[in-house]
Amino acid sequence: MHNGVLSGVRFIASPNCDWRANPADVRLLVVHNISLPPGQFGGEGVIELFTHRLDPADHAYYASIHGLRVSAHFFIRRDGELIQFVPCGKRAWHAGVSSWRGWERCNDFSLGVELEGDDHTSFTDAQYSQLNALIAQLKTAYPALAIAGHSDIAPGRKTDPGACFDWSRLISGK
Repeated sequence: MHNGVLSGVRFIASPNCDWRANPADVRLLVVHNISLPPGQFGGEGVIELFTHRLDPADHAYYASIHGLRVSAHFFIRRDGELIQFVPCGKRAWHAGVSSWRGWERCNDFSLGVELEGDDHTSFTDAQYSQLNALIAQLKTAYPALAIAGHSDIAPGRKTDPGACFDWSRLISGK
């Protein structure tokens, strides 16, 4: 990792981030799912959303979200491609109103990884393989890194990564 960016990873800088109060204070990896348009995979919608370039004319759903300023550190496509948007030392805007183990504002101390998918579709073997490789690499830099779903840190507000996410397939468990 160099300047918070993993080596060998496609990096597309997102403007939707800021500096953490303590860049070394990373203790949680939050697993999400996303597809844009909803339920459709393989397009550029997620990249456009995270880079604040989403065109509301491209799809009816985009008109309702094009002003959002959100991002995640990582995005894993269905084929296993890993894209990084925010260096690990910066705060990506992925968790929203959230708390974990008594700590509020999870963006302050977490990394976010979005899996291309939704709550109703199984994730691919390539995604689990890439997610496990990512976890292993992140744990070298952050040995105490815990893992939670977005639904765990924002219960009642978020449902992802969803019932189709198989937690038992992670090398380090939840």
